Amino acid sequence: MTVQAEPLALAQEVARLMWADDRASQALGMQLLEVRPGYARLSMTVRRDMTNGHGICHGGFMFLLADSTFAFACNSHNQKAVAASAEIHFLAPAQEGDVLTAEGQEQHLAGRSGVYDTRVTDQNGKLVALFRGKSASIKGQFIEPSASAQSASTPHPGREP
Repeated sequence: MTVQAEPLALAQEVARLMWADDRASQALGMQLLEVRPGYARLSMTVRRDMTNGHGICHGGFMFLLADSTFAFACNSHNQKAVAASAEIHFLAPAQEGDVLTAEGQEQHLAGRSGVYDTRVTDQNGKLVALFRGKSASIKGQFIEPSASAQSASTPHPGREP
């Protein structure tokens, strides 16, 4: 696949490559449900070993789900990116057995940084957390352009070549 592929196909291939090496998300039983340019949706079932002393899902696990979703969304343009900062607001508890779904959406992308908002809901659609992450582009791509594609390609709008 070249970087000139359709943006949706490129985002999905990047996600496939990332998922193959994302041992943390896999170990927590997350499922990668959907990826599009600037968007990702993952889910995770709250297990007993994810609950805290109050018998509810530990906030760190909710953060991990939201952060993984953010990672797939901000890397979906084939420009490698990492978190520069992130915050989460816990709005409601999640219980053992709840299926949490995180939906992350790009809000702004310019230069080397982006802003992504992620909503975490339970299986009933109840909002349990809001997450905001700021991305920072780093060197490299998941799918490197071929020599012929490099000369014919144009950089992503808002991205430095």
